[in-house]
Amino acid sequence: MAMTVPEKSPVAILLAAGAGARFGGAKLLHPLEDGVAIAAHAARNLIAAGLNVTAVVRSGDFPVAELLEQEGCAVTMCADAELGMGVSLAHGVSVTRDAGGWIVALADMPRIRPDTIKRVVQALAAGAAIVAPAYQGDRGHPVAFGARFLQELQVLGGDSGARAVVQRNQALVRVIDVDDPGVLFDVDRRSDLARSA
Repeated sequence: MAMTVPEKSPVAILLAAGAGARFGGAKLLHPLEDGVAIAAHAARNLIAAGLNVTAVVRSGDFPVAELLEQEGCAVTMCADAELGMGVSLAHGVSVTRDAGGWIVALADMPRIRPDTIKRVVQALAAGAAIVAPAYQGDRGHPVAFGARFLQELQVLGGDSGARAVVQRNQALVRVIDVDDPGVLFDVDRRSDLARSA
């Protein structure tokens, strides 16, 4: 009987390399009302969805690296993170290039429900090329990419992240409607925390 090769699992890339300038710095370490840091929430949601998580942090950002390691993430430092989110994502994909796809998540989005993330992963596993959740018609995060996008993701630059890949492959995007406002909620400024409670 022929052995079947198991499908490679997708990996979550948690982008945690931003400077948090609009927030006033140290955004990802800032606790929510339960005392848990913003980035820790983002990591926990991915791990609760059953994913292996590789977090990308700025070179030398040991507080965030340590926090995310404690949460169970593999952490990689991106030397050129200040050049933009695309560079960080390309770095994260490069160090996980053997994965069966990537679930791209942002560390400043602490409210995405694990069940929502699971649905995105399931759609990818079912053969969708690119998957994004949408709440009340607005597309959010995390966005999943199949392994076929390895080359395109590895050469990203600038600050638009994977948006260009999504736009170029619009016909391949599967949008999943979810009842989860967390897919749209990110923390940019301290004032955003007031509407998160």
